[in-house]
Amino acid sequence: MAKSKMKIDEFLPLRDSVFNELRSEILTGELEPGERLMEIHLADRLGVSRTPIREAIRMLELEGLVTMIPRRGAHVAQITEKSMNDVLEVREALDALCVELACERITAEELKKLEEAAQNFEASVRSNENHAIAQADVDFHNVIIRATRNDRLISVEETLSQAIYRYRYEYIKDTDGHANLVLEHREILESLKNRDGARASEAARIHIENQRKSIIRQIRQEQDRKG
Repeated sequence: MAKSKMKIDEFLPLRDSVFNELRSEILTGELEPGERLMEIHLADRLGVSRTPIREAIRMLELEGLVTMIPRRGAHVAQITEKSMNDVLEVREALDALCVELACERITAEELKKLEEAAQNFEASVRSNENHAIAQADVDFHNVIIRATRNDRLISVEETLSQAIYRYRYEYIKDTDGHANLVLEHREILESLKNRDGARASEAARIHIENQRKSIIRQIRQEQDRKG
């Protein structure tokens, strides 16, 4: 079934609307790693001219989501162990810092929001809808990040979150890990309730390490499949 034309946001430049649409499709795997991005095809599908498509592809290249291959054009960037490790190494260190600070600074109201976010995540897991699970995971971690009260850390985490979304989505596609995700969120939540920074930090590191192992397994399985 053909995809419908893109919904245009009248408050954004057209290239930004195209960028947001293509970026979403890449992050969720709708546009697969290695897939060629043909300007004419995309322009026809999204109902725009080739100019905003070309501009959006350049923006995606700067973000590392698209690679330009000589004489072959633009392709969705591959998910590699190196790129994944680079992102998750940084995320692991920052998440550990976030939960340590949150243990000191989180309010009763924010703990209630975190409890609700954990419950929403569990409901999303039961729905088996990957997009809903990914968004619920983001919402859970965002409560913790904001509870640090550190504006610079919040800004860095928000930027990194965009880079990690693609890997988060890959992890969520591995349904065997869903039960562990629920338990890991619960461990982080309980650590914060008890104001136990060391326990929370360890839980955050385990959470990221399990994600790393799962994605590496999927990358290698895909490599084996392709021969």
